[in-house]
Amino acid sequence: MARNTQVAADPDAPPITRTLARFVATHRSRGWSDAVEREAQRTFLNWVGCAVGAATHDAVRAALAAVQMLQPAPQASVLGRRERVDMAGAALLNGISSHTFDFDDTHLKTIIHPAGPVASAALALAEHLGSGGRALLDALVLGIDVSCRMGNVVYPEHYDRGWHITGSTGMLGAAAACARLLALDEQRTAMALGIAASQPVGLREQFGTMTKPFHPGAAARAGLLSALLAKHGFTASARALEAPRGFAQVVSGKTAWHEATDELGQRFEISFNTYKPFACGIVIHPSIDACVQLRERGVAPDDVERIELKVHPLVLELTGKKEPVDGLQGKFSVYHGCAVGLIFGRAGEPEYDDAVVNRPDVVALRRKVVATVDDAIDEASADVTAVLRDGARVHVFVEHAIGSLQRPMSDDALQTKFSAQAEPVLGVARCAELIAACRRVAMLADVRALTALALPAD
Repeated sequence: MARNTQVAADPDAPPITRTLARFVATHRSRGWSDAVEREAQRTFLNWVGCAVGAATHDAVRAALAAVQMLQPAPQASVLGRRERVDMAGAALLNGISSHTFDFDDTHLKTIIHPAGPVASAALALAEHLGSGGRALLDALVLGIDVSCRMGNVVYPEHYDRGWHITGSTGMLGAAAACARLLALDEQRTAMALGIAASQPVGLREQFGTMTKPFHPGAAARAGLLSALLAKHGFTASARALEAPRGFAQVVSGKTAWHEATDELGQRFEISFNTYKPFACGIVIHPSIDACVQLRERGVAPDDVERIELKVHPLVLELTGKKEPVDGLQGKFSVYHGCAVGLIFGRAGEPEYDDAVVNRPDVVALRRKVVATVDDAIDEASADVTAVLRDGARVHVFVEHAIGSLQRPMSDDALQTKFSAQAEPVLGVARCAELIAACRRVAMLADVRALTALALPAD
């Protein structure tokens, strides 16, 4: 039987690839508001802390061992470790490390973790080139704009198909950032985006395994390689993002083209970045926040008969693991998140240690969580009721969790989060120096002054 090769597509899509390439290549340095600049610095600080914090995790050790088998030349740093690897290896490893704890930044409109692919690629290249901090921060802002704008074009249909959107759009942002650092012109920047468009990575099936943080690392490596290829004349379709058989129309049935170009150069997606107070999937945060509030209102775990949880359908689809067996699975268990929120009043990385996930009191409490889907509840919200042994009911509704745009983390809270992750790796004094360097990254003459501080002291 003959195949039907005619798949519906839009043949008249606007020239998105060219438009974004021109924007990345020609937008002036620091061409944005003070608010955007502040969010770029906060994004970079948060990303560095997450990358350093996970530097000794088994996922990073395993990935480093694989990269070292390729016998790379030592071109760039692995944050939080003394080993040096090639640029592409550093982009991969820092991308993995920064996402391993699931504690990194989130663009809530698309659930993209934008810094992982973009910062990982940009810092590796900037370190090798000896670029200044201003150039690095410019690349970060522009690269994140490209990845999140393309995410806006295809989300949520793309994500609903099963793509991990951080990886499957991150290579575009990484390519854009590296093209900017390499000072590629519009034509070669378009080629970098085109090459990257053929390298989307990431399936949601991998959530709860080491392969989830591999996605932003692989996207960072792909974007860096794309820009290097374009620099040396490697070619791609100049319509790779928008063509009928290009990126957007292949990976999604929804293509809101205007999202790529609306207010381009005026509205920057990094302005909508958020930072996690809890080291787990973002859709769990409202439920954890509610359980922390229950604890603050005097609800004790021993007094709980059950916890009634009402959430958006996406919460149970993404984080419905009732019996996680290790920390990585725990990050995708709303049941575990509720339990540690009530027991400890927090859900940082220590609460996702394998031992905590299997602690008898934690297991017992999460089995008392009864979660149901309520289509009337937004995915940013949670409705939680603690039913006590004496019959009393204590109710909390969280419309927006701490860390959201409506309730953002303060600079002090971000610094505390950074220190909690990085001090065990770097020591107190080195960690303080690194925080200071991240806060003044735009003023650094050479980013190698910063990467030197991100290594454990002798």
